[in-house]
Amino acid sequence: MKFNNILVSQNKGLASITINRPKKLNALNKETIEDLSNVFQTLEEDSNIKVIILTGAGEKAFVAGADISEFAHFSVNEGGSLARKGQEMLFNLVENLSTPVIAAVNGFALGGGLELAMACHFRVASDNAKMGLPEVSLGVIPGYGGTQRLPQLVGKGKAMEMIMTAGMISADEAKDWGLVNHVTSQEELIPLAEKIASKIMRNSLVAITAAITAVNANFEDGINGFDIEIEEFGNCFGTEDFKEGTTAFLEKRKPNFPNN
Repeated sequence: MKFNNILVSQNKGLASITINRPKKLNALNKETIEDLSNVFQTLEEDSNIKVIILTGAGEKAFVAGADISEFAHFSVNEGGSLARKGQEMLFNLVENLSTPVIAAVNGFALGGGLELAMACHFRVASDNAKMGLPEVSLGVIPGYGGTQRLPQLVGKGKAMEMIMTAGMISADEAKDWGLVNHVTSQEELIPLAEKIASKIMRNSLVAITAAITAVNANFEDGINGFDIEIEEFGNCFGTEDFKEGTTAFLEKRKPNFPNN
């Protein structure tokens, strides 16, 4: 797979996506969003890919925001269309991917960059990372799901403060607030993400997909997450992975999941 703004590598079921615009601090422009959408869809359809790690090129930024020059002169309708298309094309796509996605936040994750990290299933960060949603300083609000996902992760009050002040928080603060799961050095960031990915890949990927569906259901309007959990739990009983997992447990051996 070749793209203008991202790099993709694969190794033993693990795919790594690197947003590669270091001179622009990996800012999200239209082409990059399209590239990311295409690569996530391609990897989702590849049965050999078990986990995806998303990061940014260089040591300064994961994604420092959206490319403001592309929409500075948009009309009301164009602005609304930009947000809707971006959410549908990339951010909602990532959140609902059945393949686990880990964001490895290696520096600034601001605006659309933090929104992209929040769309991933969870986040690890380097100790130099800075995160924030500075949109109100530009006279606009987050448009790629930031006003919705940030309160889910850190609570309404913290989210309101971050959005209203347009300030940045450190990696340690992000961990304390529940925005990221782990903080480590820049050098150990990708190895840590890979270590977590290897743990994920030992388990039933069929069950993990069901868990993603159930967890996400709790945040959908009009959906009873408990009902979805019951449905997905029941569906697991009809899978080969369930048969192998329970048999291996009873036989006191490690499972060899057929769908892994």
